[in-house]
Order: sequence, then C-alpha cells, then structure tokens
Amino acid sequence: MILGFDPGKDKCGLAVVGLDRKLLYHEVVPSASAIATIQSLCAEFAISTLVMGDQTTAKTWKQKLNSELESIPILMVDERYSSLEARDRYWQMYPPKGITSLIPQGFRQPPRPIDDIVAILLIERYLKIAKTN
Repeated sequence: MILGFDPGKDKCGLAVVGLDRKLLYHEVVPSASAIATIQSLCAEFAISTLVMGDQTTAKTWKQKLNSELESIPILMVDERYSSLEARDRYWQMYPPKGITSLIPQGFRQPPRPIDDIVAILLIERYLKIAKTN
C-alpha cells in the first residue's frame, strides 16, 4: 500500500491507496499531529512506500519522517499544479448540489481544505511514473 503525504506548515494531507489502486483512507490533519497519524496509518495498513510532494516544506518534513519511519522508503514527487488539479478532483468526488451546481466550476471553492486530495494525486503521479519505468 502507498501512503500519500502533502506536507504543509499548518496542515497536511494524507491518503492511503492499495495496490489495486483503491482509495482506503484520506484526511487533512494539523501539521502537529501528522507524524503520529502517519505512524498510526503504518500500523493499520501495510504501507510499503510513502510518497510526498517536493515543494514548500518538503525537505524539513522528509528529515523528520526519516528519523521517525526508519523502514519505509520516502519518495518525492513533483507537486506543481497539484492544488489546482485537486480542486477539480474535489468536485468529481463530491459533485455540487443545489444552487452550487449552477456556479461554473472555475468559480467554485471547495468548502474544506483539499490537501488530502493532493495526497491522492501525488500517489497517482508516482504510480504513473512507476508504470513507465
């Protein structure tokens, strides 16, 4: 199973995808509890790889994770434009209802943070790269 991690200063996105590409978990957590949540997910799921975004606070987070998760390989994935892509994916996963459906998608804002959806996209980007190699 693959754990996707979108690191951030205040909040982080997490997602777990099985080898069958089935989404098993996704959540946005405060940065302060991200490592504890990751450790909990590693205990719950058989995580073989952690995939994380390579922008913003990635270097600091990778160092923290390496010291806390000794046996899990951590791979960096290009994170550019993932937030824009995640906004579109949010509306695919949670189609707008009522009057919101009348607003053009480009003008809609998801009603919650979408860092977990970014984590899903990071896993998909990794799988796409792994498939071609």
